Amino acid sequence: MSRGLLDGPSVDGLESEAPKLTAAFSARATVARAVPTVSDPPDAKASPVVARRQIVAVGGGKGGIGKSLSTSSLGICLARRGRRVVLVDADLGGANLHTALGPNPPKLSLGDFINRRVSSIEEVIMETGVPNLGLISGAHDYLTASNLKYFQKTRLLNRIRNINADYIFLDIGAGISFNIVDFFLLAEAGLLVVVPEPSSVENAYRFLKMSFYRHLWSSARGNGIRAVIEQAMDEKNQQGIRTPFDLLDAVERKDEAAGQYLKQRARTFRPRLIINQTRYPEDERLGPSMASVCRKHLGIDIDCLASVQYEDVVWQAQRRKKPFMLVFPDSKVGQSLEQAAVKLLSSSQR
Repeated sequence: MSRGLLDGPSVDGLESEAPKLTAAFSARATVARAVPTVSDPPDAKASPVVARRQIVAVGGGKGGIGKSLSTSSLGICLARRGRRVVLVDADLGGANLHTALGPNPPKLSLGDFINRRVSSIEEVIMETGVPNLGLISGAHDYLTASNLKYFQKTRLLNRIRNINADYIFLDIGAGISFNIVDFFLLAEAGLLVVVPEPSSVENAYRFLKMSFYRHLWSSARGNGIRAVIEQAMDEKNQQGIRTPFDLLDAVERKDEAAGQYLKQRARTFRPRLIINQTRYPEDERLGPSMASVCRKHLGIDIDCLASVQYEDVVWQAQRRKKPFMLVFPDSKVGQSLEQAAVKLLSSSQR
């Protein structure tokens, strides 16, 4: 069988490779979050024109790694460039995106939409004080929101997809539940935030693997093929499926046409990494290392959007309850973050 883009060896599981990458990173306590750093300053007059609505999901395998700060900061950058941006706090179990923007919890939230206390999702979009930037706060008042029923999730995803904006950012929760993964897969652009700590790296691999399998499951035609994918989601399955390569082989043995189709769909899963809170030279190498391992053992072609440095100015802004990009817009980190936003603008044209 020809593997094409998905070429890779048979391995005993991605988790066997993760310790090799995490060995160089000792667990370090962190007291602040940083934002993406790149080298060249942006040219605000040369912004590409957005051709269509773009949904960007910001996720990660665990909490406390800077998802909300990255989401809010990138959203502010794009809004300041004249794009209409709506930030959605899709962390249904622990909504806190509003704290990264400064305002107190709004009166209306996703809980009101989920519970049908409002008729449209647009009614829960609040102003942030930043022109062109709106916020949909998470369901902080709805205790069962993290366990949405299927029809509730479908309705919510459909309404989010149709929000009138140039960019819709989803700040999703931690973990690998189907609800969380489905929010990640809703987006055309998926950003995975990782910090250089063993637990974060390993959880990121699990998140990528589960998201990849879920992506294939959603693309599969027929219950028989879906059943094979569901078996693969159990790492101890009796079919000997341990890697995505094993899964695609199993599907092709069952149905050659279905196997070829899933290979094509596999190529459309291309998340990007944000390596957050870097402090040492070896931290800077984590992004390329993870990208290499994912291509080799998952068949996922990913790249690193930005490396992220630890900066005191970030937590200083948080203590003042002000968005970092508004308090320190001319800082080195602020200029770097603008360039990361330019990358998103450029990628939306492809």
